[in-house]
Amino acid sequence: MTTPVVHLSRHYTFSASHRLYTDHLSIEQNQAIFGKCANPNGHGHNYGVTITVRGPVDELTGFVMPLDDLDEAVKRNILDTYDHRYLNVDVEDYFDLVPTGENMVKRVWERLEGPLGGKLTRVILDETRNNRFEYTGQSDDADAAGPQDN
Repeated sequence: MTTPVVHLSRHYTFSASHRLYTDHLSIEQNQAIFGKCANPNGHGHNYGVTITVRGPVDELTGFVMPLDDLDEAVKRNILDTYDHRYLNVDVEDYFDLVPTGENMVKRVWERLEGPLGGKLTRVILDETRNNRFEYTGQSDDADAAGPQDN
């Protein structure tokens, strides 16, 4: 009999502020691209992040992974770093990277990929009621390159 593979998802929350702005553009260009999100004083969100891991179900425990292990990895690598921070100023991840939802969901993945021992399969970042970002760690380079001639 084969061991079933199960996906386990767990949801966490944190609050943080950020400013969408890049020094590579003028003030006017930043305002045109990022609008009110380029405000020099920043703005904040109550983020939701859902982490999904996958793996075989342990025959002894019945777990894909102990929830305490998942919680500790997320706390140590995400919540302790991001919660109640001004991301542009307080978090090294965004010193040279615009903290858009797209960039944030990828950084969360990068921070958890090692600690979760290759079980990580999906990260979802909810920035607002209407904005959700999802990353699976897979590259779409082939799609980005366009059609291939055979």
